[in-house]
Formats: sequence, C-alpha cells, structure tokens
Amino acid sequence: MKQLGLLIALLTSFLSATSSQNNQSYTEVLLLMGSRFEITAVATNENQAKLAITAGIEEIKRIERLISSWDAKSQTSKIIANAGIQAVEVDQELFNLIRRSIKISNLTHGAFDISYASMDKIWKFDGSMKSMPDSASVAASVSQINYKNIILDEEKHSVFLKNPGMKIGFGAIGKGYAANKALDLMAKMNLDGALVNASGDLISWGKDQGGKDWKIGISNPKNKSQIYSWLTIGETAVVTSGNYENFVEFNGIKYSHIIDPRTGYPVKGLSSVTVICPNAELADALATSVFVLGKDKGLELINHLNGIECILVTDEQELITSSNLKLEYHDTKKN
Repeated sequence: MKQLGLLIALLTSFLSATSSQNNQSYTEVLLLMGSRFEITAVATNENQAKLAITAGIEEIKRIERLISSWDAKSQTSKIIANAGIQAVEVDQELFNLIRRSIKISNLTHGAFDISYASMDKIWKFDGSMKSMPDSASVAASVSQINYKNIILDEEKHSVFLKNPGMKIGFGAIGKGYAANKALDLMAKMNLDGALVNASGDLISWGKDQGGKDWKIGISNPKNKSQIYSWLTIGETAVVTSGNYENFVEFNGIKYSHIIDPRTGYPVKGLSSVTVICPNAELADALATSVFVLGKDKGLELINHLNGIECILVTDEQELITSSNLKLEYHDTKKN
C-alpha cells in the first residue's frame, strides 16, 4: 500500500503516434442524462464513424426516456406515481433492469438500493443546502428505502412499490447501462473500435486508433496531465466514482453526495472507487456499493467476484488495489 495524493482519472489512449490501417478516431462530446458523455468511434471511414456515434447517442436518449424519473410520461415515473396503489406493467427491458438491480442489492446487503430516491429532498448538492438536515427528516426518508418492497410479477412484467411514498431511481446504474447499450449497438456498425465514457462510466470495444488495446491512466489530481501508471483494459468497462467534486461542507466537515441507503447519511472513508469488469452497468452499481461498504468490506466483496477488480483511494490518500489487479508503472520515481 502506498500513501499517494492520487485519485483515479479516466484517460482514453489516443496517444499512438501512427494509426493502424489509416484508422482514425472520431469523438463527440455532449450532455446526455444530465451528464457529460464522450462517444468515440475508430474507423477508416469518417461517415461510418459518425453514423455509429449518432446511433449511440440515439440509443442513450431512448434509455433516458425509459428510466427517467423527471419525465412524467416515463414508465419509471408511472411506477413511482402508483407506489402503494397498484402495480404498473412495464417493458421487458425496464423490468429486467429492475430485477438485476435487486440482485445487486441482495449481493451487497442493501449497500446498493434503487429505492434510495426517497432521499432526494433531504440532501442537496447544488449549493442550496445551508445546514445539516435534521435527524427526523433523514430517518423519515430512510423509512421508505427497502429494495425488498419492490415487488416484481414475472408473468405480467409489472412493478409494484409496496409502500406509499416509495421511489426508485437509476442514478447509480443508469449511465452504466446506457453506455453498455450504446457500445453494443456501435460494435455492430463496421467499426474497428469504440468507446463510451459517461462521466466516468467507461466501456470500450475493439482497438484504439493505433490498433492497440485501450488503456486508462491513473493521474495526479494536482496535475491531471501527469500519468502515474497505466492499466490496459482492452474490451471491458471501467467506472470511477469520487467524492471530491460533489459535496457539501458544514462546520469544516465535508459530506459527499454518495449516501448510505441504510442510514440516510453520506459515507466516509473513501475518496475514490474504480471498478473494472466486462459490464459497465455492473461496474457502475458496484462502484457505489464499494463506496457505501467502505474499504474493508468493499475490498472483500470485489475479491470474491470473478473477473472484477477495483482501485480504492481512501480519505487519507492511500491507494489500494484488489488482489489480482496489476498496474503498469511507467516511471518508478513517482511511486
């Protein structure tokens, strides 16, 4: 373990001096799902690359319409509006996403819970909060959080929130799911490589413009252009969650936007969690889960899952990796 002033930054590997077979990378950056998306296609044909990027964008917009809790017409909003009243029949796609979310809740013993959304009026991280919420309000919000009260009917493809006032939200899994779906679509469009980066939820396919495996870099937060080490990811997903940008501060104490759904209070102990696995949706959910579980239990969880690795940075800036993760140090003087 090393004491390092580092956080995990995602840096796509467009550093090859020469391209392979005249491949070029084409990237579009835009706001989707309330987040910054970078969508990259690697191809010899510019028109084909742009068509693939457009298809990826449209797929993300489609998913946003499906899972948005802000759109009153979305199926998710209808589920929330009928909490404690009746079940709502939904598309198989949304039903499956909710079912997978509940499985992750079981795996993490409630550290991940899409019914956390009932806390949305308690903690605000947009600058409007001027004082700590009172304990009674926090307790009331937590009383509505319990993934076991999300009732699924396999035959009717319906979802029922058992108690009035319950809500669901996909903030901790939705961007990863959207990145998965967009990349799956782009990979079928005669490209040599593609990458979707949804504000730290990144998934790659194929090769970069140099014909090499995709890489990410671990950088120094004081100088993000300074790479500490590299990690070759190939075709996989890397999701980073951090508490260093979105937080409130009262009486000199910082409270992050990552909240333990079991207590209703922001978590402490970790400043950054990066999860590496083949699926961006799962990596997204696990990154949040590890944050909530903390260093010891979070690392234990990841070390028991096949094909999944993580990098943790504690509040004391201690860098910790899971058992089988190998970093590529390109300058040992920075160790």
